Amino acid sequence: MTVVYDTRFSDSAYADDNASVSGRMEAAMSGFGKGGVPVKIIGAHPAVLEEILLAHEKAYAASITENTALFSMAALAAGGAILAAECAYKGEPTFACIRPPGHHASRESAWGHCTFNNLAIALLTLRERKCIENAFVLDIDAHTGDGTRTILKGWTEAEVFNPYADSAKEYLALVEQRLSEIQKTDILAVSAGFDAYIHDVGHKLDTDDYEKIGALVKNASRRLCKGRRFAVLEGGYFLPDLGKNVSAFCRGFSN
Repeated sequence: MTVVYDTRFSDSAYADDNASVSGRMEAAMSGFGKGGVPVKIIGAHPAVLEEILLAHEKAYAASITENTALFSMAALAAGGAILAAECAYKGEPTFACIRPPGHHASRESAWGHCTFNNLAIALLTLRERKCIENAFVLDIDAHTGDGTRTILKGWTEAEVFNPYADSAKEYLALVEQRLSEIQKTDILAVSAGFDAYIHDVGHKLDTDDYEKIGALVKNASRRLCKGRRFAVLEGGYFLPDLGKNVSAFCRGFSN
């Protein structure tokens, strides 16, 4: 399995919010290399403006360029998501450990610590290259991926699914059911937020649940699209356990 990561993501000076706190990215990566799933780590490169404009209006992108530090980090995150999608299209399950997150970023605005919609940019880039015609997005963040849904709403062959339930058992059942219902997709993408964790803001999922979700996506991708699947980091703010939750998801997600 491949993990897209760049040490530049450890720079917390680009913003002042929960996603940009110092040590968060190191925490997210800390679960790898400890006897768990073997991963190959590859560096990210920034998305170019033409790729960003597949998902965002020119005026919004221009407003972000005025903040050099934020634009540099956000472009790097979008580029990391594109690279993850490229690897997935070639058949390599990939996790993009990136920030700032993106699923609350719409075409003309963003909120919730997001800047550019990394996952939407990645999928639209694959479509622009005529690699895919349809896509399925599973968003497991504690908050709805409203930006992703808004950006992709004109793409009738793309779906964004945000499961909601009162318990972890019901949540997993919803994910399993919806994935089993998909009849056709060229790629599966996950907005992998870890703030639904029992000790985070969502107070619901445990570490084992993330591994189960990863496995459900893996099995669905093998049935539907030759195993093509990738995930991008969204939320997740309980740093003591973030690394073990990320690695658990990847353990289920990997081959």
